[in-house]
Amino acid sequence: MSAHTSPAELVRHSLQLLLDKDIPGWIGLWAEDCLMEFPFAPEGWPARLEGKEAVAAYMRDYPDHIDLSDFPDLRIHETTEPGTVVVEMRAVGRLVSTGAPYDMTYIAVITVRDGLITSYRDYWNPLVLQQEGAQFAGSDR
Repeated sequence: MSAHTSPAELVRHSLQLLLDKDIPGWIGLWAEDCLMEFPFAPEGWPARLEGKEAVAAYMRDYPDHIDLSDFPDLRIHETTEPGTVVVEMRAVGRLVSTGAPYDMTYIAVITVRDGLITSYRDYWNPLVLQQEGAQFAGSDR
């Protein structure tokens, strides 16, 4: 990806990296001074991750817990704010520890600068975490 990559292209590429379980590649799309926020984070889960290393630590073991197979219903909305998109999506797959289906809906507000993610505000559904095996890095549950 280059500094001229559009936010929508960067989002699509980042989702493919998650499907490929390429977490180092996914982390490579983030700016050093990035911010990841989870406004609906339940107790015991981080609400804010500051910096690339914090995001990397949070996501490092993701594929060991959630095996993603698709992002159906992807919609990427351009905004009037340069470099910012609103993304609606579903992530489907299975929980590794139990084999149970994983189906999470998300709305994310993502800002990109110079081809890197600088801000990612993730409005995911915390009710899915009630399933056994849904916990991963960043939770103390």
